Amino acid sequence: MSNGRGTITLATTISDAGSPALQPRAIGALSLASKCTPRGAALAGLRQSGAMRALFPRPNSPTLQAVVVNTAGGVTGGDAFSLTARAGENSSLSLTTQAAERAYRAQPGQTAKIRNRLCVDRGARLDWLPQETILYDGCALNRSLRVEMAEQARLLLVEPLIFGRSAMGEVLRNSYFMDKIEVRRRGTPLFLDAMTLQGDITAHMASPHIAAGADAMALLVYVSPDAVAQLDPVRKMLPETAGASLIHADLLTLRILASDGYALRQSLVPILRHLTNQALPRSWMT
Repeated sequence: MSNGRGTITLATTISDAGSPALQPRAIGALSLASKCTPRGAALAGLRQSGAMRALFPRPNSPTLQAVVVNTAGGVTGGDAFSLTARAGENSSLSLTTQAAERAYRAQPGQTAKIRNRLCVDRGARLDWLPQETILYDGCALNRSLRVEMAEQARLLLVEPLIFGRSAMGEVLRNSYFMDKIEVRRRGTPLFLDAMTLQGDITAHMASPHIAAGADAMALLVYVSPDAVAQLDPVRKMLPETAGASLIHADLLTLRILASDGYALRQSLVPILRHLTNQALPRSWMT
């Protein structure tokens, strides 16, 4: 059944007197894989269900590009989305989203869950390039991203985040956001980043020791043999409210703070273009 937010499963609407009825929940799952062919990367497998779909533009590139679409139009309490993607041996896979993901207000006691799992096989490259996740006041979102890498695999990962719609004067006075990003190579941890924000997130971000009032943030992780060579060029592109570090000889990470989503893109897009050595997916330009 569809309610304009995509495919849903219905929860019971019978409740105790005075208790709000549970709302319909959006559920979506997507699984895809790439393989290496003489003409470049090609689709090796695809399964999609519920409120998640994948589109495949055909650019003149050896990389397989996939655009993930949430047909529900956003995420709210009780929704559940999962994505699994694999870049097969010696192939190149790029994943992005059709638009910014929006985490809407949730009913009390209901939390949305997003589970993303990526695998990068030997000699393969995977670019994880989702557009921004926008947190709305009253949202409740639990999200995780886990990446498993083989030897000689490469990864570019970015997660942009916007704390409310500043142009509309929105503040996050009662919201919940839990996020965990984990990158492993052959089972060994390479990178782990986790945060939990709850309650008055706007006030928390206003602290000079936290984000000094920034309303947008992005985390970028780059795993590649040329990470050392990329450190200085990337640092030259960073604003004053950002920093980049070389954690391992082949692991570069950076974080950017910005006043809003527009300022964040002004800093982030040139870096992504530099590290991909190609134009960003068209959905980033719309």
